[in-house]
Amino acid sequence: MPGLFISLEGGEGAGKSTVLAALREVLAEGGREVVCTREPGGTPEGEAIRELLLAPGRDLVPEAELLLMFAARAQLVRRVIRPALGRGAAVLADRFTDASFAYQGGGRGLDAGHIAELERWAAGLRPDLTFLLDVGVAQGLERARSRGGEPDRIESEREDFFERVRRTYLARAAAEPERFRVIDASQSADAVRDAAVAALRTWLGRAP
Repeated sequence: MPGLFISLEGGEGAGKSTVLAALREVLAEGGREVVCTREPGGTPEGEAIRELLLAPGRDLVPEAELLLMFAARAQLVRRVIRPALGRGAAVLADRFTDASFAYQGGGRGLDAGHIAELERWAAGLRPDLTFLLDVGVAQGLERARSRGGEPDRIESEREDFFERVRRTYLARAAAEPERFRVIDASQSADAVRDAAVAALRTWLGRAP
């Protein structure tokens, strides 16, 4: 079987972890290997970059943040994603390049053309299917804060930052409806999970 590359995107508190676990079960039906990744991270080198990117109090300029994201991504693509796709696995990614357009482009205001060039050169591939879990910023942040613990460097941003992130995600989904499936993540966790699973089964051509 050819490999499948599916990404999961969304703002803070969208509930990606619950949906990812459910999608993994569907993809594993029939014995297919499923490889799950996360960004930033997914390799030893990427996890070290993740710590640098997310540690509270780091004073990273937007350009440095973007380049670090793509450094971790380049390592992940070449060490994990491409080998998995080459052996016919399904790769389920917790964020991929759309996140850079949303967070560093929309949120930080960096030029989308520069991000697209990095996507072409450093990543070199795009997902076959992308789920966008969309939830209002206030509701998503409330969920995220209810988990407890100290917010990381990006979670500590102001609400207007996350509003720009959300608008950019939705604009990308509107521009590429054949790739994106937008899921209303304001619903209960069970309803969000069920909607995502149904969309994946339809895309795979499987009966519910």
